[in-house]
Amino acid sequence: MKKIFIFFALIFIFSCSDDDDLRNDILPNVPVNETIHLLNPEFINLQVPGGWAYANGGIKGIIIYRSGGNTYIAFERSAPHLNPQSCSKMTVKNGIKMVCSCDDSEFQLINGAPMTDGVNYAARQYRVDVLGNSTLHITNY
Repeated sequence: MKKIFIFFALIFIFSCSDDDDLRNDILPNVPVNETIHLLNPEFINLQVPGGWAYANGGIKGIIIYRSGGNTYIAFERSAPHLNPQSCSKMTVKNGIKMVCSCDDSEFQLINGAPMTDGVNYAARQYRVDVLGNSTLHITNY
């Protein structure tokens, strides 16, 4: 019985991960609480799956992507691997990736994952709640 307890205790200890290894401390935490009206002209591209648009909020702005149906994803425009600076505001290229103009690092638009070797952080993602047919609420809480 003692061996079984020790075995499970060791499995528990070694299976725990340190969340600090995954947390991005480079970007500052700022409150995000934005309401997006999809009927506004600047968000016309969000009416179809695969569409994207820029919005205000966050550190350097927000990129909103419609992944399909009534599902939207929002990312911080400030590149996750650099301290915010004038060139670290990401832009969408070819409708499939976000690119940092400081060093041309690339991130997938569908999930924020880094596409550039040596970049360890994904783009910061915000919560998106769909309110009715034409309103999004974007927050970081």
